[in-house]
Amino acid sequence: MLEEFKKFAIQGNVMDMAVGVIIGGAFGKIVASLVEDVIMPPIGLLMGGVDFSSLFVTLSGGTYESVAKAKEAGAATVNYGLFLNHVVNFLIVAFTIFLIVKQINRLKGTLSPSPSGLPTTKDCPFCLSPIPLKATRCGHCTSEVK
Repeated sequence: MLEEFKKFAIQGNVMDMAVGVIIGGAFGKIVASLVEDVIMPPIGLLMGGVDFSSLFVTLSGGTYESVAKAKEAGAATVNYGLFLNHVVNFLIVAFTIFLIVKQINRLKGTLSPSPSGLPTTKDCPFCLSPIPLKATRCGHCTSEVK
């Protein structure tokens, strides 16, 4: 069983996944910094000098100067400013991943069957398997196709 686990752990897919997780974690920190330190301050300035990370509502009924002071006092808070930061963070990560996957698919040629967007296959009239347009025999059932 130990040998099986070693073989599994050393396989390329597991190692690729590990590298992806590490790079993803580092990328997440970069995006978090981009949102908190670059994107949200100008938006807050445009909205009258609002710091989104300090926006919160106290459920306990008291008034506190900051989220940290409310937490020190043990008050329950809804930190909707931090939530907004995380939403923007997620949107940037999701859009970046979308762009990366789109480029990988484009390089693989999987977005469309041909550069012109026209189909490159037809269905065999006998077994209904996809075959190249120029095929004269089906590669699946070996029937002659006209």
